Amino acid sequence: MTATTTTTTRVIRDFDRPLWRRVLISREFAIIGLLALVIVVASATVRGFGQPITYNYLLLDVAPILLIALPMTLVMVTGEIDLSVGSMVGLASVVTGVLTQAGAPFEVAALAALLVGGIGGAFNGFLVTVVGLPSLAVTIGTLALFRGLAVGLLGTTAVTDFPELWTDLAKAKIAGTTIPYIVVPFLILVVVFAVLLHFTPFGRGIYAIGLSKDAARFSGVHVERTKFILFVLAGLVAAFAGIFYTLRFGSARGDNATGLELQVIAAVVLGGVSVFGGRGHLHGVVAAVLLIGVLSSALRLAGVTSDVINIITGGLLILSVVGASILSWAERMRARVGPSRVAASPAP
Repeated sequence: MTATTTTTTRVIRDFDRPLWRRVLISREFAIIGLLALVIVVASATVRGFGQPITYNYLLLDVAPILLIALPMTLVMVTGEIDLSVGSMVGLASVVTGVLTQAGAPFEVAALAALLVGGIGGAFNGFLVTVVGLPSLAVTIGTLALFRGLAVGLLGTTAVTDFPELWTDLAKAKIAGTTIPYIVVPFLILVVVFAVLLHFTPFGRGIYAIGLSKDAARFSGVHVERTKFILFVLAGLVAAFAGIFYTLRFGSARGDNATGLELQVIAAVVLGGVSVFGGRGHLHGVVAAVLLIGVLSSALRLAGVTSDVINIITGGLLILSVVGASILSWAERMRARVGPSRVAASPAP
């Protein structure tokens, strides 16, 4: 008597469909369409939303989330997560402020903050890839560790004395436009990460790891090394976001960017990245960050309180996760029904 076992294998979605269907009939395109719809409706119904100054402040507000969401997308596609990025923003802010207050040139202080970000990311990567601990537990621990270091270094005080050249640059607009300068490094980074994820063997390895670590390893992908690099990148970009955060608000505090990691993860999941890994695209994540930012800005201008805004944003995130689960279930059911129909068809 032979025992039959059934295994479930996660696979990359079907690519024999035409390109236009893969692009237009996708969760990412739906997020982009929803973003356009919200902008049009808000511009028509919310007083002051369509003003150029509104878009300027909107981009300044979402810039740290946009920056951190780029490496976070790659981390989550592998099936891992980094909850420490918000605390790293605060720690980088404090390092920048403390060294500037001690008399170091701002450029040196910023480089030191980036170094701290890289070390923090490497520490996360070491614990996950070498020690073998789950990333959720590791980064919850380093979330508290980095925040504790930030508060311990500066206490309850704040550093507000920064060179005007840099603080003005952080809030300045590109000549002749209402677009802040922070968009320039973001565009550079989004191109780098998009090419890395979608057009290189390294990026294909990231997807392979998310689908199956063992299969990726047997295919020649350096699983541990890839994850380590991604955690280092997440730390570096979070530190850069911390420097911008400090200059934008002109203040270095130990509690800067508290809770920012939750906004980043919410945007990444809303943008179509699977919490189980193996799926996600950067254009969907960028659209999701902008969607949350536009929605929050429009609701604030309409007089809606922050609590209600959080409820609406949370509900949108839950609907996106539930919707993705329902679509996955429907695809599995269709895949099961297909072979059954073929088997039931009479022979010619």
